[in-house]
Amino acid sequence: MNENVDIVFVLQGLNDSVTNRQIYFAFTLMSYLVTILVNLTLILTVCLDKALHQPMYIFMCNLCFTGLCGASSFYLKLLLDLLADAHVITYTGCLTQMIFTYIYIFSQFTSLTVMAYDRYLAICQPLRYWALMTGQKVALLLLLTWCLSLLEAFVGSVLISRLSFCSHRMARIFCTNWEVVKLSCSDTTANNLYGMVIIILHTLQIIIILVSYMHLVRSAARSQTDRRKFVQTCSPHLASLLVFSFSVLFDTLYSRYGGSSMAELQNALSAEFLVVPPIINPIIYGMNLHQIRTRIRLWFTTENPQRAFSK
Repeated sequence: MNENVDIVFVLQGLNDSVTNRQIYFAFTLMSYLVTILVNLTLILTVCLDKALHQPMYIFMCNLCFTGLCGASSFYLKLLLDLLADAHVITYTGCLTQMIFTYIYIFSQFTSLTVMAYDRYLAICQPLRYWALMTGQKVALLLLLTWCLSLLEAFVGSVLISRLSFCSHRMARIFCTNWEVVKLSCSDTTANNLYGMVIIILHTLQIIIILVSYMHLVRSAARSQTDRRKFVQTCSPHLASLLVFSFSVLFDTLYSRYGGSSMAELQNALSAEFLVVPPIINPIIYGMNLHQIRTRIRLWFTTENPQRAFSK
């Protein structure tokens, strides 16, 4: 670890003209500001309205908060690089970016699993919902989400810190675990095993979500009320799962099997999981959930915004 502290990685993919980088900077800054706006709007709407202090909305806020953290870990460094002549990152900076990025990825998967469990109880066991989903249970699930994510990210960072490197040129615009491992000349067996365990763990989470949805669809088919509840509350969750899963899958496949042709386009697409879900998730939930949509509309149209949260 000590001998790696002075290492500086060279990030590739931004080797464009100054004019083009200025255009990219303006577009990136606008995208980041929109991401902050939509996420903070939804989080503040839920926090300020006591009627929305329910498990589903609390889990939704956690999803948006982690999305904002993940987006920030990518955008802030990218904005600096677009204004700089040299696109480099220190070893410590690279490790920090990876930790925040992977906390985001792991917490998103776990949050979506928790949200699927919440929807299963709400639709399949409505009479027992409030007895099962207590405030203590909500706090425990949130704590589990963060502890599991932090543990996974910490183990990954420890395994990275033990490596020595033969090359310092990274074919990406941001640091990822696999790209750093590929630069190592040490034995990476433990890192590969860690990657397989992580893939298996989160694949199991996806299977749990799909199984819960099988029960949800079966329950919704029996009742028009359940069907309406399923469409309103589960369709945003399913859309979030699909967007995030496909984004992460694309990045994983590109990192391991991507070629060198059209590197700029591949670099842009590989960052999709850090750009698209954080901006899409709050929009999906804001548009589909009636209570959220109503509160946001009142907030922006009422002369005294506090009235919107006192109704």
